[in-house]
Amino acid sequence: MFHKRLGAADLMIPEIGLGTWQYRGSVYALRKGIELGASFIDTAEAYGTESLVGEAIRDIRNQVFLASKVSPWHFRRKDLFQAVDRSLQALKTEYIDLYQLHWPNSTIPIEETMGAMEELVNQGKIRFIGVSNFSLAELQKAQAALQRCRIVCNQVRYNLVDRSAEVGLLEHCQRNKITLIAYSPLARGMPAIRKNDPLGVLRKVATETGRTEAQVTLNWCLAKDSVVAIPKADSAEHVQENCGASGWRLTPDQIALLDKEIRYRQRGRLQAALRRLARNTLQRLGRI
Repeated sequence: MFHKRLGAADLMIPEIGLGTWQYRGSVYALRKGIELGASFIDTAEAYGTESLVGEAIRDIRNQVFLASKVSPWHFRRKDLFQAVDRSLQALKTEYIDLYQLHWPNSTIPIEETMGAMEELVNQGKIRFIGVSNFSLAELQKAQAALQRCRIVCNQVRYNLVDRSAEVGLLEHCQRNKITLIAYSPLARGMPAIRKNDPLGVLRKVATETGRTEAQVTLNWCLAKDSVVAIPKADSAEHVQENCGASGWRLTPDQIALLDKEIRYRQRGRLQAALRRLARNTLQRLGRI
């Protein structure tokens, strides 16, 4: 398993982690991933999987890099403190390695939220501060609101068929030592990716490398500087397959072939801005 530096921190983390959104697997599958080197587990209070993750890391807490997220309706200082305590209790741990803001919340001053996050670092309840689903402008604003700490990561959707992160965000993260954590790195499953591969180049590259198509898809993400991935796998067999995506690299020619032949979506700046406007309006109305 290859490792990459977490942001600008003096810490290396596995480039393949274990995602738990809509997780329907067992403690055993998570333990299998840890045994295989995927000792980076990502959860969130909104996922409903923190208790399961807590059970999976019981007795091996010091072997795991543990990440969780606070929901946007808990971004007020008091609410955030209560949310982290609930997460710590569910996870059965005294600290969370990486605590992330799950989505931006335009109705709460980011200065209040980031100030509270820094207090949690000072208290030893969290080690590193991250964000999730933040645009480039939102990421920059969040960093500017911090006094002492640096944001180490932004967790966003990124895969072969959804490359919206490449519109400014990925380059900014690479240039400023911010890890991009790719969630849904296998999109919504391999059928969704194959549908956008009319010439079957994914199968061709998999044959050349002696890997599975899923492993090639994940390795395409991992080949990017500052990118790690957290695929979800409900079975130990799929966990093992995902872990096999690390420890090797596609060639530049293979990456170029995938880039050229696989169709993908890439939201432009205007489309992304309209989506943020719609989200902000719903937040102000109390709908989300």
